[in-house]
Amino acid sequence: MAAAPGPRGWWQRWGPGLAARDGSKMLLLLLFLGSGQGPRHAGAGQTFEYLKREHSLSKPYQGVGTGSSPLWNLLGSAMVMTQCIRLTPDVQSKQGALWNRVPCFLRDWELQVHFKIHGQGKKNLHGDGLAIWYTKDRMQPGPVFGNMDKFVGLGVFVDTYPNEEKQQERVFPYVSAMVNNGSLSYDHERDGRPTELGGCTAIVRNLNHDTFLVIRYVKRHLTIMMDIDGKHEWRDCIEVPGVRLPRGYYFGTSSITGDLSDNHDVISLKLFELTVERTPEEEKLHRDVFLPSVDNMKLPEMTAPLPPLSGLALFLIVFFSLVFSVFAVVIGIILYTKWQEQSRKRFY
Repeated sequence: MAAAPGPRGWWQRWGPGLAARDGSKMLLLLLFLGSGQGPRHAGAGQTFEYLKREHSLSKPYQGVGTGSSPLWNLLGSAMVMTQCIRLTPDVQSKQGALWNRVPCFLRDWELQVHFKIHGQGKKNLHGDGLAIWYTKDRMQPGPVFGNMDKFVGLGVFVDTYPNEEKQQERVFPYVSAMVNNGSLSYDHERDGRPTELGGCTAIVRNLNHDTFLVIRYVKRHLTIMMDIDGKHEWRDCIEVPGVRLPRGYYFGTSSITGDLSDNHDVISLKLFELTVERTPEEEKLHRDVFLPSVDNMKLPEMTAPLPPLSGLALFLIVFFSLVFSVFAVVIGIILYTKWQEQSRKRFY
């Protein structure tokens, strides 16, 4: 099912062209849409969107891996280019990542990813794809599209190479999603099928038009849509209710190449805070969680981490431990002295 893009997507696709052709039209359009910092209505249900610049990235990529406090960090082979952030070049055995250094504490959000995958490889001679992350840990290189295995959080994978040779029903490139509490491994040999929440075919390589992916998380409902056909329409890919994601995790994207390779480029990442009306009953049901999970999906149990102790609590614990130790030593000395006195009396 295709959904028409809202004013945000319309401006991103057509605004720059209008600006180049007619400055007056651009001014009218800006007056109509606003400055981009205020709220925007996102449809029925009284939902409004706010661009969160501390979690967003676009050209000319200021604050990426430079300065005293960059908002985004590069890892591995990732590099800043004029038109994109290149996670990996079209070279074998490379891996790179881009991570936001600010944890996200939003309850409802939408992440729009503008990306491009292209290279010299023909047919199935290219790989391996890229991933978009919302995870507890950041800047941890590993085998899962350039990130660590047994991650804690959400991973969305744009997989361009089929590792499972016997499967016939799935056409690649393929987009899938996985929620992990740190207990599961991503199965490369089966292209992640045992742990995926859902997926769809997405022909995204070597296209002459823009390709977009949107991750929307509202009221514990996860939706992933694609705009890859050059028609400026969203196509549903994955929809999963009952997804429970903790707040305070990090957004990032990563990629890896092996014997096969591709250029994996990120052009922009835009995060929007969604303000959604909730009934009192919904407020009770949507309390914060400590570990990711999915309703009606059995994940191996993991112990939720205990909240860190405050400085005062740690001081009190150390203080009373020392007092107890001194008290125990004093009592021991007194008892030992009395025992010696009684022993001398019996001797005489």
